[in-house]
Amino acid sequence: MAMELQFLAQAGLTYSKDPFDLERFERIREIAAEMMAQVSGWELVRVKGVFCNETGFQTPKLDTRAALFEKGKILLVKETNGLWSLPGGWVDVNESIAQNTIKEVREESGYLALPKKIIAVQDRNAHNSPPYAYGICKVFVLCDKEEGDFRPNLETVERRFFGLDELPPLAEEKNTVAQIRLCFSAQQADYWETVFD
Repeated sequence: MAMELQFLAQAGLTYSKDPFDLERFERIREIAAEMMAQVSGWELVRVKGVFCNETGFQTPKLDTRAALFEKGKILLVKETNGLWSLPGGWVDVNESIAQNTIKEVREESGYLALPKKIIAVQDRNAHNSPPYAYGICKVFVLCDKEEGDFRPNLETVERRFFGLDELPPLAEEKNTVAQIRLCFSAQQADYWETVFD
């Protein structure tokens, strides 16, 4: 409810001209932030920084995750916190899904990704934990790969291929076992229809 109130308040702040309505919408956004602070346990100032930082009509953010395979195993990268994920990240404002997928794979694993098809488009809060205070669409992309050298970097310290039955501890806010299983299914299918929420 707090997320919906924040969205409605932001839309009102974007499109309203009446100064009294603008004041009311600002208060609704503050109430939404107070609700989120109570539920999350975060300080109100932190919630406002994350939850009330956008202007204009609010839309979900985009996150890409690449599925690259070698000998029936999927590529995962080990993050600096010790957990593993499919290479990927936020889509930059000036990049397409394919361009962002290529960039993220190169940065995090060293490989060159060749995007082939969209596996799935999912609402992050419906599939990953913990829930975020804003909307995110996760786009899973099946890719071919070309060789490249890996170097530890600010985000990742290792790359490795894993079978579905040998997955390491995952960064579940980024990808779950179910999402990785979906990638395996897409890779093994002769024909694949994109799964979407």
